[in-house]
Amino acid sequence: MTRGHQSALVSGTPSRGSANRASVSIGQVLDALSSEFPDVSPSKIRFLEAEGLIQPLRSSSGYRRFSVADIERLRFILTAQRDEYLPLRVIKERLDALDGALDGTGAGGAVPAVVMTRSELLAAAGAAEDLLAELEDYGLIRRARSYGTQALSVLRSAVKLGEHGIQPRHLRVVKAAVERESALIEQAVAPLTRQKGSREPALRAAQDIAGHIASLHATLIEDGLSEAGLASQPPHPGTQSGESREAPGLRSASGR
Repeated sequence: MTRGHQSALVSGTPSRGSANRASVSIGQVLDALSSEFPDVSPSKIRFLEAEGLIQPLRSSSGYRRFSVADIERLRFILTAQRDEYLPLRVIKERLDALDGALDGTGAGGAVPAVVMTRSELLAAAGAAEDLLAELEDYGLIRRARSYGTQALSVLRSAVKLGEHGIQPRHLRVVKAAVERESALIEQAVAPLTRQKGSREPALRAAQDIAGHIASLHATLIEDGLSEAGLASQPPHPGTQSGESREAPGLRSASGR
C-alpha cells in the first residue's frame, strides 16, 4: 500500500467508538501500518485489544473489523511506544484523556489536559509533517516541544480543509480576522480588567462577547453562502447584498 493510500485510510482521529465504521480487516490494517511500524503483527493488535486500548467491532462471523479511527488509534499507540518507550498504562491514560478532550468530557465536566509530542500530534490528527510545519510558519499553531488539544483541533481542521484544496496560506485571513476580533474583545473588557479584585467579571464578559461574535460570524457566513446559492436556507430577512450588509465598525473588527 502506498503512502498516499495510507494517508487516505488514516484521515480520522484516534477516538474510541467512532461512528465512522469502515469494513477493514486486520490484514488491511497491517498493510497500512507495517511500513512505518515493521514490528506490528496480528498478535500485537490482539494484545492491545485485550489490554483495552482499542475496541474494534466484530462482524457477524466474529472477525475483527477496523474503522479509520481504530487505525489512527493504533498509529498513536505505536508511535508513543516507538518514540517515547512509554508503557501501555501511560499510553492508555493519554488516550483516555484525549478521548475526553475530543468529546468535551472529563472530571466535573471539564476538558482534561492533554500533552502530546510532535509525533503523537501528527498521529492523532492523521497529518503529515509538512502540513504541521506550514501551519507553524503561518502562526496558526505555535511551534513547541509539546502540544495540546488546541493544536490538535487546528491540525485536524487543516487536514479536512486540505481535502477541499484549502491550504494553510489561505487560512491567514482567518487568523487575521481572529486577531482583530480578539483585540476588539480586549478593548471592550479593558475597564473591567483595571478594576481591583477578582478578574472573574472581565473573564465572564470576554467569554460572553466572544460567544456573540462567533454567533454573528456564523450567521454572516450563512447569509453569504445563501446569496451565492450555496446554502440550504434563504438569506435572512433584512440583510442586503454588498456593502450595506455590514456596519463599518463590524467590517473593521473582522478585518473585511
